[in-house]
Amino acid sequence: MSKSHISAHLRQQFSEKSRYRCGYCQSQQRLIGILLTVEHIIPESLGGTTMLDNLCLACWDCNLIKGNRIAAIDSQTNTTVRLFHPNKQKWIENFRWHSDEIHIIGVTPFGRATVGALKLNRPILLQSRLLWRDAGWHPPPENPKGVKRE
Repeated sequence: MSKSHISAHLRQQFSEKSRYRCGYCQSQQRLIGILLTVEHIIPESLGGTTMLDNLCLACWDCNLIKGNRIAAIDSQTNTTVRLFHPNKQKWIENFRWHSDEIHIIGVTPFGRATVGALKLNRPILLQSRLLWRDAGWHPPPENPKGVKRE
């Protein structure tokens, strides 16, 4: 199956909407030094469309680990739930930063399932967040300057 073409204008729209961060782990494109990937939140293979409300930015690892999954097990209830949807749910309502400011904690079934399934606290990412935190660049602000709140 061939992938849909994404115009530069559409990429700009969802990049701004995503605040140039991974929709899942919140890694900031400006800190990782490479372009974030295009993420079909509902994969094309499962009927997802290439439209603004189904696209977000994702870091390479979150995108690869997620694959074409849209659901996972909530560790607290042991039930299958949908993964976090960056365009339909607010990150701040489903996750929080641990007091160490480097670990992501899921606070809803969607958040817990996503933390586990996408390995949002993978060791290499924790190392990077620690460096970013110590430099004063992390955690990312909820509403950085120049970005309109939705």
